Amino acid sequence: MDTIIFKEQIKAGAYDRKFLALYPGEMLEEQHARYVAAIEAFEEHFGPGEIFLCSAPGRTEISGNHTDHQHGEVLAAAIHLDALAVVRKTECERIRIISEGYPQIEIAIQNLKKGIGVKEVSSEDEFVVVTPDPAQFGTTKALVQGIIAGFEKRGLAVTGFDAYITGDVPVGSGLSSSASLEILLGGILNSGREEKELTPVELAQIGQYAENVYFGKPCGLMDQMACAVGNAVHIDFGNPENPIVEQVELPLAKEGYCLCITDTKGSHADLTSEYAAIVQEMKAVAAYFGKEFLGEVQEKDVMNNLSALREQCGDRSVLRALHFYRENARVREESDALKKGDLLHFLTLVQESGDSSYKYLQNIYAPANPQEQNLALALQISEICLKKLGRAEGKATQEGSLCTPETGRGETGTGAEFAVRVHGGGFAGTIQAFVKQAQCEAYRKQMNTVFGENSCKILRVRPCGFDILDNLT
Repeated sequence: MDTIIFKEQIKAGAYDRKFLALYPGEMLEEQHARYVAAIEAFEEHFGPGEIFLCSAPGRTEISGNHTDHQHGEVLAAAIHLDALAVVRKTECERIRIISEGYPQIEIAIQNLKKGIGVKEVSSEDEFVVVTPDPAQFGTTKALVQGIIAGFEKRGLAVTGFDAYITGDVPVGSGLSSSASLEILLGGILNSGREEKELTPVELAQIGQYAENVYFGKPCGLMDQMACAVGNAVHIDFGNPENPIVEQVELPLAKEGYCLCITDTKGSHADLTSEYAAIVQEMKAVAAYFGKEFLGEVQEKDVMNNLSALREQCGDRSVLRALHFYRENARVREESDALKKGDLLHFLTLVQESGDSSYKYLQNIYAPANPQEQNLALALQISEICLKKLGRAEGKATQEGSLCTPETGRGETGTGAEFAVRVHGGGFAGTIQAFVKQAQCEAYRKQMNTVFGENSCKILRVRPCGFDILDNLT
């Protein structure tokens, strides 16, 4: 559709049904302005004419903390915060991208076929792509090249396009701004193909490949999968080449709850070794049994060899391995609780997930820097605040099943009435809280007071992954 017509129709409300499916209702006017501004920015750089609009969501991890990279199970969800692109396909063998606030990058598609850089031969020896110099790790350009290479490794032709990209997934917040961008780029290359389009699972795998090989970050597949599939999803990575993906309903609004994420503004600098240590230590336990990943080892075998594992791998490695097995079991139980509509039991399990990450996975703060414990402080403040709010609500309503000051759990024993946990990789970054809607604004205000304005965001689960604006009528 032409840029001028698109802007007129957005302003006239022609796409409001789409916007209300993707974003909270109170954000409708904001999204009108956001989309129109993105089109105008595209026109400024690339000129008016035919375009399409598309977006890909960020994600929130609900359970399965550091399980995906060991071929475990996770529960995650796409969120309304997203990356938005205004795109024009071209006949040129180049891709030009301008991200809001950054200079234009340009990639000649054929460069990947000229033997520049380090060659990588696919396992079938049928296709050769090249990876950028490691000096380019961490750049958007390298990420785009990785997405292109992911398509080419599958023998799929890549066509040129121009794009203006803007996003509201905060960078470094644990909401996967990089995975959102990867799925957005993959979706653009996947759209309008004459041959069969790739599935969301395949787009996620390409995104992970780009981030691992080109961007230089050894992530698992959870982030890309949640962003690509949409809604809340239970994912089993037992076979990462063919993961089992099941969408589940997360009826927070229906049950009177909201999902909050607080960015504690902790620095991620010098934490690479901490993240890597989790992977290395879990793999060390697996290696004792001649395996590469914990998902290939039975929990009973670990339990039957604790003394030898402690001696060879160390206590922390064993604790992290045991977290992996218990967390996997929790993911399955949480998924079952949601299917049964038992939200309070689900919240109890989410809280247990957070406790396990704190005590056994030990990714709440870096031992080398004990004076910086943003996540621990955020978790403690959350529990104090939510218990206090629960007591106040109990006095006001005279209902005995509300939060008690001692435990934060219902006196009837049916489960937690709130849950707080570390969110994502840990050590810095964000925490997650499931909060009653009546208490949400007071909680958000408290967290913003401690960690800064707009540090606490209220998230809505997005029902789809990559999407083109005019696909939903």
